[in-house]
Amino acid sequence: MGLHIEHVTKKFGDFTAVDDLSLIIQEGGMHGFLGANGAGKTTTFRMILGLLDPTAGSACWKGKPITYANSSEIGYLPEERGLYPKMKVEEQLVYLAQLRKMSKGDAKREANAWLERFEVPYYRQKRVEELSKGNQQKIQLIASLLHKPSLLILDEPFSGLDPVNVEMLKKAILDFQKQGATIVFSSHRMDHVEELCDEVSILDRGKVVIGGSIKKVKKSFGKQKVRLNVDADLSSLSRVAGVDNFIKTKEGAIFQITDERVAQTLLAKAMELGTLRHFAVEEPSLEEIFIAKVGKQLA
Repeated sequence: MGLHIEHVTKKFGDFTAVDDLSLIIQEGGMHGFLGANGAGKTTTFRMILGLLDPTAGSACWKGKPITYANSSEIGYLPEERGLYPKMKVEEQLVYLAQLRKMSKGDAKREANAWLERFEVPYYRQKRVEELSKGNQQKIQLIASLLHKPSLLILDEPFSGLDPVNVEMLKKAILDFQKQGATIVFSSHRMDHVEELCDEVSILDRGKVVIGGSIKKVKKSFGKQKVRLNVDADLSSLSRVAGVDNFIKTKEGAIFQITDERVAQTLLAKAMELGTLRHFAVEEPSLEEIFIAKVGKQLA
C-alpha cells in the first residue's frame, strides 16, 4: 500500500507552504525530495508524521494516518537535530528505541551493533554535547532506524558530514532499504538523490514541478548533451539545427541538443573537421533539469 499523499495543502496565514501535493510512494522504494529552502519539503514531512495538521488533504501510511498507535513503524531524522545534549549516547539510543516499543535488551544490542558499524563504539558512554556535529549526525541516524521502522523519513541526512562519512551513511541507508524499508529523504545534493533514489519530486514554492522515476524525468526533459573532442575548432557546429546551447571546453565542446538524432549529425560534421578524440551522448543531470524548471540553482 505504501505512503499515499492526497491533495495535501498547508497554509500559514496567507502563505501557502505546500500546495495541493499528491504522491504515492510504493513500499520498498526510495524517494527523494529536492528543492531550495522554503520549497515545502520539511512541512510535507511534518504533515506525513502528524506533527502538523494539513489545511486540506491527507497523508496515510499503509492506509492509516500516522499516530502514536503506529509510530513504531516510523523512523524520522529531523533537519533540526533533536538529541538530548546531556544524555550519554547509549542511554539515549536505548531510551528512544523504548519509546518505539522496543525492549531494553534488544535496543541495547542494536545500539551497540550500529555504533560499531559507524565506527564510534567508544562514544557510547559520552554525552552527546561532547561529540562533533558529524558524529552527532551519526547518532541521530542510528536513533531513527534502531527500532527497524518500515518507513524511514530523513530530512537532510548528509548535512554536515565529510565525504567518508557520507559514503558510510549512504551504504547503511541502502542496506536498510534492501531489508524492505521504504525510505523518503530530502537533500540539497542532487547527486545524492540521483545515486540513491528510484523516484524524485522536485518542489518549488510548495508545488511539485516535476516528479516520477528518475529515468522518466530525464527522458521527459528531452534535452541531452553531446561531448566532443576533435582536433579542430568546433564553434561552427553551434549553428547545426537542433543545437540549443554550445559551450567551449578545454578539451573540445559540449552541445545541448533537443533530439538524439542531432547527435549523429554533430558526429558526422565533427569528423569532417578533424581527428575525433572523444564523442559521448550524455543524459541531463537533475541539477540541469532543476535549473531549467525552477529558473535558479539549488543553493
